[in-house]
Amino acid sequence: MNTKKVIFLFILNVLSLLVVAQSDIRLNNYWVNTQYINPATIYDQYKAVFNMSARKQWAGFPGAPTTFFASGTTYFENYHTQLGLILVQDQIGYTSTTNVDLTYAYAVLFNQDWQLHLGLGGNFQSLNYNLGEVKLSENESGVLNRLKSKSTFNADIGIEVTNKTFKLGTASQNIFSLFTSVNNQQPNTNFLYGRYREYNTDMINMGYGICGIQYSNFYQAEFNMTSYFKLPNRSGLEDHPDQFDLGVFYRTQSEAGLIFGFDLSESIHVSYSYDYHFGGISLNSFGTNELMLTYNLTREPMCHNCWR
Repeated sequence: MNTKKVIFLFILNVLSLLVVAQSDIRLNNYWVNTQYINPATIYDQYKAVFNMSARKQWAGFPGAPTTFFASGTTYFENYHTQLGLILVQDQIGYTSTTNVDLTYAYAVLFNQDWQLHLGLGGNFQSLNYNLGEVKLSENESGVLNRLKSKSTFNADIGIEVTNKTFKLGTASQNIFSLFTSVNNQQPNTNFLYGRYREYNTDMINMGYGICGIQYSNFYQAEFNMTSYFKLPNRSGLEDHPDQFDLGVFYRTQSEAGLIFGFDLSESIHVSYSYDYHFGGISLNSFGTNELMLTYNLTREPMCHNCWR
């Protein structure tokens, strides 16, 4: 085996380790769209919600992950039911993962303030490898046998308790991965999170979030703090929507970031985030960039809980 092939196989093994590190495909700005981590999240103040996102992780690092995300939900008020669709495409090195996730959520109304949300998700997962540029002799072809394309089905489950200012939730993704190793790049992942968000007539409202994440033998915690700014108009700040938001977050394992968002209109919100890893990756990377676009199709009357 010549030097180029040895280097290729070494890089391939490194990228395989990165795939495991990236197996919990996750957006920085999931507080805007917690449906991404929990199928029980319901946007009942809108007729429909659409999200698009692009994320370039560890920019400058060869083969680093690039993720594209899109989702849509619609809420049926008479049935307290939400249906959703999530599409994810994640490219890391020679590995490409595509997920198509259908979600169902039901809201149990305790009273005018509190709701219980129950959610299920079923997803199709496809794992492919782009090895077209690699030239191996016939007696070396067995090296790539374990890199054949794979497809499988998986499932998610979640629960949320929420009112206007508080959100408490837990979710388990890729439940079938507990019982099969067909797609070990996406292991069972579990979330436990809480969120507090002020809603008052002050020019600045605050929001705080904490989330614990576990996948495989890896544990991580994230802390988030966001300021929501209102700009006064002739009618003052009463019931005036947020105009822009600015937040910071920290993840254990030496990662910190900044999130900035603003309204393009009453229905369109744009969010940008940047985070930096202070570990060994920082030697070859200058950070992660993420851009998200959200479109909310409003309806009347407004609901019991307010998301933004």
